[in-house]
Amino acid sequence: MEVIGKIKVINPIQEVSASFKKRELVVTTEEQYPQHILIEFTQARVDDLNSYQVGEPVKVSINLRGREWVSPQGETRYFNSIQGWRIERMATASSGTSASSAQMMPPMPAADAFEPATNFNEEEHDDLPF
Repeated sequence: MEVIGKIKVINPIQEVSASFKKRELVVTTEEQYPQHILIEFTQARVDDLNSYQVGEPVKVSINLRGREWVSPQGETRYFNSIQGWRIERMATASSGTSASSAQMMPPMPAADAFEPATNFNEEEHDDLPF
């Protein structure tokens, strides 16, 4: 899986324990409703972020991770995290290419590729929530 967007935040390295370290990165997607995605880089991967700066367009390869935790009271909870394992710079619009998600999507078929609706009635109620 991949996240494409601009770097919003690069946090410092956190020494969680003597044998575990992590570094958090926030990437803001460039879409109609931009999302701020927190991505963790762990262990040797924390140094992968050293040459990046806020505002740079990037593509981050990620894995989704999930874990189960049982509280002392016996209550089970589930936690998810997004773990980065590679980061790449994207070309900027000024270099002649764009990193926009619109160009990454397959082209839309021509309108005549779809059959017109023959029994369409605007008065008819539908159950769509929008």
